[in-house]
Amino acid sequence: MNLVSIIGISASVFTAASLLPQLIKLLKEKKAEDISLAMLAVLFVGLCLWIYYGCLKKDWIIIISNSFSIVINMITVIVSLKYKNKS
Repeated sequence: MNLVSIIGISASVFTAASLLPQLIKLLKEKKAEDISLAMLAVLFVGLCLWIYYGCLKKDWIIIISNSFSIVINMITVIVSLKYKNKS
């Protein structure tokens, strides 16, 4: 594995994990009034475009990491909607 691959994988891991702290906080506090659904929607579109780009380039690092990010994004949206409706 070369340095470029290591940098790409590292960047992908940190990017994919970026929403985890928000999701964990949401699950602990059960409050979602401070969550911007518009930001999550924009992020979702960006992640979908990254996956499409990864498919065009046949780059599995981009495809897998952004697919993981989409899953975390969708869970965050679902949990946010659940707790916004309870407020």
